[in-house]
This record gives sequence, C-alpha cells and structure tokens, in this order.
Amino acid sequence: MDEVWERQALHREMEDARRSFHRLLNEATREQLRRPSRGTRWTNEQLLYHMLFGYMIVRALLPLVRALARLPGDPSRVLARVLSAVTRQFHVINYLGSCGGALVFRGERAAAKMDRTIAGLHRRLDRESDRSMGRGMHFPVGWDPYFREVMTLADVYHFGTQHFEHHRRQLTLGVGS
Repeated sequence: MDEVWERQALHREMEDARRSFHRLLNEATREQLRRPSRGTRWTNEQLLYHMLFGYMIVRALLPLVRALARLPGDPSRVLARVLSAVTRQFHVINYLGSCGGALVFRGERAAAKMDRTIAGLHRRLDRESDRSMGRGMHFPVGWDPYFREVMTLADVYHFGTQHFEHHRRQLTLGVGS
C-alpha cells in the first residue's frame, strides 16, 4: 500500500471512530448503557470503555514496537511466547480492567479521553517515517482476534480501529450499533 494513502486512510478511520464514539455516547440513554452487550460479559457502557481502551493500547504499543524492531536478534518472538503463555490471565485482567475503567471513564470523561487519545495518535502518525511504518514485532495472537503473528507499526495503528469496529457490532444500544 502506498505510504501516503495508508497514512490518510489511518487518519480517516481513527477520526471516523472518534466521531462514532461521540455519537454512541451522546445518543445512548442510561438504561441502554446498562444493558448487556451481545457476545460479551460486559454492559454496553463497559464495552464502550473497552473500545476506547483499544486505542489507548495502541498508544502504549507504538514505542514497544519501535524499540523491539530495532534490537538485534528477535526479542519480540521471545516476548510473544511469554505473553502467549499467560493468555488466560490476560483475558481475566482485560475483562476486569474494562469493568473498572468504565467506572472512571464514562460520558464526557470518556469522550474527552477518546479525543486526547486519537489526537495523540494523529500527531504520532504524522511524525512516523516510512521506514518505521514497516518495522514490526511478534504478537501474542491469542490475546486478540486482530493480532497477527508479526505486525508492523502500520498494522498496530490500524488495530485500534479493527478492535473498535469489532466491538461496535456487539453493542446493543440501538443507536447506530
């Protein structure tokens, strides 16, 4: 994929998700937020936080990918194996973290956090070199259906939106979900 087009597509998809997140938050009633989501153990409100958290994870992963991709040998393969060994524990922490996160980041606070997170990703993406966008590392594929064995920095930027859209389809809000 052409690097300029790819960056524009990444910017556009993150911005679309940000707007969609605002719309979902603004249109959902308190009752709708408390409903169970489809196919998860989370409520809609907890799932919305988890969707935001996906982009927060992208921000945290970027320096890790940059650093591990530059090291000699293949340290990311070892890290992915170690992380894969604790997949079950990860899923418990991932579930509980979103339950707790939704207590802190809800409504306007969640919307503001999404705005800051996406703005930070836009700024970082604009500073990435073409070379860095092609660097990658190994990932624990059991942690998320969109993690692949090896993901480039471009893949990691895109992951946030894949994760967001996957979970958006599980919302039971009835407002664009």
